[in-house]
Amino acid sequence: MPDETLRLPNSIFQAVFDLGDKRAAKIELPTALREPEIFAEWQDDEKLVSFYVGFDDGQLHLDLGASGAEHHFHGSDGDASETSPWNDADTVVLLRWSTALAANFFERMPELMEDIEEAAAWHEEGFPLYVCETEPAQLDLIEVEIEGEILTLPWLGSGTVNQDHVDGENHPIALLWNPVDGAIPDRTIARAWLDPISGEPVTSAETGVDWSAVGLEREEVLPWLEGIYLNHHITPDAEIELVHAVLERMGGLDREQ
Repeated sequence: MPDETLRLPNSIFQAVFDLGDKRAAKIELPTALREPEIFAEWQDDEKLVSFYVGFDDGQLHLDLGASGAEHHFHGSDGDASETSPWNDADTVVLLRWSTALAANFFERMPELMEDIEEAAAWHEEGFPLYVCETEPAQLDLIEVEIEGEILTLPWLGSGTVNQDHVDGENHPIALLWNPVDGAIPDRTIARAWLDPISGEPVTSAETGVDWSAVGLEREEVLPWLEGIYLNHHITPDAEIELVHAVLERMGGLDREQ
């Protein structure tokens, strides 16, 4: 396991965005559904917002584009269904709130997503505050806490390495290695994925790897890959935290407001 004592301290980052008309914030969710986990992705190629709303007993997935919205549910067993896991009255309100929030997010695309990406880049450069460029408008100040990364050494073996997503459950990645500096890594030497029970990363080495050619022992590569996986695939980065905070503000879930 990577040494958690080597984790950088958390940082507070503020960003000012134009979030548009926050219509969903005016809709009161049912008592049982007032603390959802929410996230959204902007599919630029398809000009589509994919919106996720999660609870302990089920999920709502909603896709919204220029032609309208489509949705489906997932029960506590994770299986997709057209039937809501909640009662009819609560489902009607949840769908109205979710559609309004997804529409609000869609209407601000791609400008808002570009602002979020630029704000995340400012955070990476060490700046504590980002303000979007805009015409006179009602703006929102968003404050997020960014978890510090675990300090990891650069690759100290031979050649070059890269990581790539691979097919499979639990978010697996492959560590790709090439003995020639500057070439595209093309040999998988190790893999990492997320343990669905513990939520911690798991790593394994590929068979038949010449570790002397790699320049590091197997016992050195796997902990290094685990730290990389934690930093880049588990710990939320500034962009993810900002998207989440923006959605909470748009949806009226920002408890401090």
